[in-house]
Amino acid sequence: MIRADFDAARCVVVKAGSSLLQAGDTVIAAIVADIMTLRARAARVIIVSSGAVALGRDRLGLPVGSLSLEQKQAAAAAGQPRLLQLWERAFAVHGVVTAQALLTLDVTESRRSWLNARATLSTLLDLGAVPIVNENDTIATDEIRYGDNDRLAARVAQLAGADLLVLLSDIEALHDADPRRSADARPIHDVPAITAQIHAMAGEANSGAGVGTGGMRTKILAAELAGASGCATAIALGTAANPLLSLARPDHGTWFQPSGTPASARERWISGVVSRHGAVRIDAGAAQALKAGKSLLPVGVTQIEGQFERGETIRILGPDGHVIARGVTAYNAADARRVAGCRSDETETRLGYRRAAALIHTDDIVRVGQMERDS
Repeated sequence: MIRADFDAARCVVVKAGSSLLQAGDTVIAAIVADIMTLRARAARVIIVSSGAVALGRDRLGLPVGSLSLEQKQAAAAAGQPRLLQLWERAFAVHGVVTAQALLTLDVTESRRSWLNARATLSTLLDLGAVPIVNENDTIATDEIRYGDNDRLAARVAQLAGADLLVLLSDIEALHDADPRRSADARPIHDVPAITAQIHAMAGEANSGAGVGTGGMRTKILAAELAGASGCATAIALGTAANPLLSLARPDHGTWFQPSGTPASARERWISGVVSRHGAVRIDAGAAQALKAGKSLLPVGVTQIEGQFERGETIRILGPDGHVIARGVTAYNAADARRVAGCRSDETETRLGYRRAAALIHTDDIVRVGQMERDS
């Protein structure tokens, strides 16, 4: 996606920095008003919000500056309810429900947890809610922390299959020099590719003396991460009038074009790690449906081979036993055996509970031809 396609964005992740939460209700109301316009255009919007630690710090009387991990966790616990209230109150004016989603690094690094998180966010969006995502600082340790919500936002954009990630903060745009030190620093509004020169312009992350923990460097890294999955990234001043809608203008913020496509990133991800023993064999009708881009339904499955867990990538075998595709299964091996050959309306009776209609959704399938192109 390029800047000219802004109005066509169908899934947008908006990251709001801690400084914006400190700026007050007026700033949040302006961001929410822009989000409502995007939703009116049929865009699905997810918010990744910083601020829990900063809000909790004030409530607990903790000093500004470096905090221990335990102090950060305590501040997050005290600030998280307040953070959600701010967004909930702003969206309530428009009659929109918000929903809290807390993530840790290990959730988006695990295929099974990734599948569960993606399904939850997708369901919330289908129900018309706006998910408010934050890192679960209360339980996260240093080993499983993102450390900054820019990277978390990029991961959420990947997870949701977003075509645009917007990083809102007190930073107006990427400049060719540090604007705090050089009066001649010029904003760079469009970045076709993230090069070593672009990284050099970013400088270092904040020292931690201020409210936020990120900086331009973390935003460049987030843009790089999101871009590999085909998601464009924009940096914009969150306190500006219409901070989101103004991104359609060529003189607002910085726009990073993606380096990959959602399809190619998904194909590489699915093809990367495959269960050595898990496989499903399907009949000719199901094989033809897969070739036509359809999902794999239980009714077309004739045999389950080996053991696998929900969220694992398994082989899909045609009637002759040859691999025709790979995919991320929504069922474990035991449940797959129970529903193999069943129509979709029969699976709940077989399992005793409701599971996804497709054994493997088409978005989670890489066909043989695709695998050959990737290799």
